[in-house]
Amino acid sequence: MDLWDQINQPVTYAIPFFVLALVVEILSLRAHGEERAGYEQGDARNSLVMGAVSVFVSGAAKFVALIGYAVLYVHAPWHIDPRNPLSWIGVMLAVDLLWYGYHRTSHRVRVVWAAHQVHHNSRYFNYATALRQKWNPWFELLAWIPLPLLGVPPWMVFTAWSGNLIYQFWVHTETIGKLPRWFEFVFNTPSHHRVHHASDAEYLDRNYGGIFILWDRLFGTFRAETFRPTYGLTKNIESTSVFTLQYYEFGALWRDLRSSRRIRDWAGYAFGPPGWAPGDRWVSKKAKMRDQASRVASSS
Repeated sequence: MDLWDQINQPVTYAIPFFVLALVVEILSLRAHGEERAGYEQGDARNSLVMGAVSVFVSGAAKFVALIGYAVLYVHAPWHIDPRNPLSWIGVMLAVDLLWYGYHRTSHRVRVVWAAHQVHHNSRYFNYATALRQKWNPWFELLAWIPLPLLGVPPWMVFTAWSGNLIYQFWVHTETIGKLPRWFEFVFNTPSHHRVHHASDAEYLDRNYGGIFILWDRLFGTFRAETFRPTYGLTKNIESTSVFTLQYYEFGALWRDLRSSRRIRDWAGYAFGPPGWAPGDRWVSKKAKMRDQASRVASSS
């Protein structure tokens, strides 16, 4: 197995499945007519371009990470046996838990959100949106550092993460309703992930799980789907440029940092939640939106 296979093999093999799912979804959405438009040509094209570029960007980033992971792995107190099926079960669970932690952080820390927001800035929710990936995977790669430290071979880390990523593809659709109750209780599903991609105040900052939704139930971030979500950002980016969609938030963050006169404000803009401003005391986007809604209701 060569180096590129170690880093990207599972995702590469899944590409034909992704393409087939796109075609099937488009045909299914046409049957719904105007009820669920599903795709917009320019938006879908941008998503596919971002996904294609991310394969190479992510591959280069993983090559750098592989070197660091290998150093950590060599000095680990023990080494996990990849031939043991229990090792794979444990690593898959660990990867999903670490993904939950990283994913939650990416919505609560603005400098990390600046990279992650591109996956959320489409106003459509479909399999093309699933491929709308960031070109800045560095924060994500930091999330897996505990694994080589605990003796997980670097190639095993990447394989497990690729499996996690492949699973998450199918939950990006409106063509699948709610599944059996036991499945909805344990696993991430299209219904749960529609909530995650919503910009509605009731749905914000919820359902971070990758494969398992149990983490959200355990850590208090679960929200069931009760109405059709509004997709996109709370303040959408009015541009069709892939570069603007990828880097707009980094530019906005930089402008806020340059305007800061106090270290406290600088730290708030960089490490506070998206939407933070001086005097906010680190409140969440959801809390701010609810407060604004309550003020509007009381004045009407």
